[in-house]
Amino acid sequence: MEHPIARTGHRAWGRFARHYLEMIVAMVAGMLILGAAVRGGLSLAGLELSAAEQPELSALEMAFDMSAGMAVWMRFRGHGWTSTLEMCGAMFAPLAVLSPLLWLDVITAGSMSTLEHAVMLPLMLAVMLLRRDEYGLHHG
Repeated sequence: MEHPIARTGHRAWGRFARHYLEMIVAMVAGMLILGAAVRGGLSLAGLELSAAEQPELSALEMAFDMSAGMAVWMRFRGHGWTSTLEMCGAMFAPLAVLSPLLWLDVITAGSMSTLEHAVMLPLMLAVMLLRRDEYGLHHG
């Protein structure tokens, strides 16, 4: 019996990959635009959000910024709220594991952001693969 992925055409994989890359670009845009707005607003208030001193808050803010950018793009592309919120969950899920590891001194504040991104990207891919049809990979 042929594997379902083997039946998927190259064009479908191209659409899937393009969509994945578009979402990464949307995340980066959210991180840059909202991140600048948050940090600018904090600066005007005489406050600072330091990844070294407040790694959990910094990681939460980054996950929010990226989620917002990605959610806007997903809704623009016609995705429903369920899919959009699942993908946003993939942005926050790494923090459920990384924060306790930080508190237990298993990881450092300096590695928090790198690890957050390293876990986030495969989680996004997993969410997309679970909903292959929605992201352009038709099977069966």
